Amino acid sequence: MKIKGKSWKFGNDIDTDAIIPARYLNTIDAAELASHCMEDADPQFASRVKPGEIIAAGKNFGCGSSREHAPISIKAAGVACVVAQSFARIFYRNALNMGLPILECPEGAERIQRGDELEIDLDSGVIENLTRKEKYTAQPIPAFMQKLIKAGGLMEYVKEQMTGRE
Repeated sequence: MKIKGKSWKFGNDIDTDAIIPARYLNTIDAAELASHCMEDADPQFASRVKPGEIIAAGKNFGCGSSREHAPISIKAAGVACVVAQSFARIFYRNALNMGLPILECPEGAERIQRGDELEIDLDSGVIENLTRKEKYTAQPIPAFMQKLIKAGGLMEYVKEQMTGRE
């Protein structure tokens, strides 16, 4: 599966409160969450991000509380993938469970700048920075996890399995 889009850049230790502030956790409406995505890190992000764009971030992306609202808001905002130097483990699993592709790639996350055009091959883990004419290699998403992403998340995958639609 390939993803192509422009990048947004965030730093280290972007916690779940910066991704979706706690004051909005009284809803599970994905569109409402999307409208506040990254609000405390970049107040204009939600109104400017376009479907298919990619977040590049530093170390420990998604640290803090274990709220599923964080990857839901990112995915619902139209972000196609998050590339970071590293992820908080609970965010990593929540993102995949919600169907949000994420890749750990220290070199790529460091080199990518806001607005760079990226092409990501989730099968191989290769990230091509078309703007800078560079390639970075991330650990590819395991085949089973890619099935979760293609289904739209763990719940949708389970529904497919239960109805035999895989």
